[in-house]
Amino acid sequence: MTSIPTPGTPVRGSKSGDPIMALFDLLGRRWAMGILWTLCKTGPCTFRELQANCGSISPTVLNTRLKELRLAQLISHQGDGYQATPMGKELYNLLLPIGGWSGQWAHVLAEDKDKQP
Repeated sequence: MTSIPTPGTPVRGSKSGDPIMALFDLLGRRWAMGILWTLCKTGPCTFRELQANCGSISPTVLNTRLKELRLAQLISHQGDGYQATPMGKELYNLLLPIGGWSGQWAHVLAEDKDKQP
């Protein structure tokens, strides 16, 4: 049985059970963020389309992550394939500013690296 990190219970990296820590545990699993990101950017995908869009993901890992993300109600499976739920899309939209911030962070790190002897 596939389980997901649950708010209110200890998760990897935190014994507090804070909902944000459960979310970060879930999204920190291999390919979880990539799957959600792909579905939000491209729209519904079949298993094979999603596997191709994600690149080097194995079918076993993809299947496991799909089950976890479905249990977390971030994605669903309909007749046209897997798709982000309204809650998954809302999360994606909340993460977009962090994506912008990460570009600035990468730039600062690259500048600092260039300054090192």
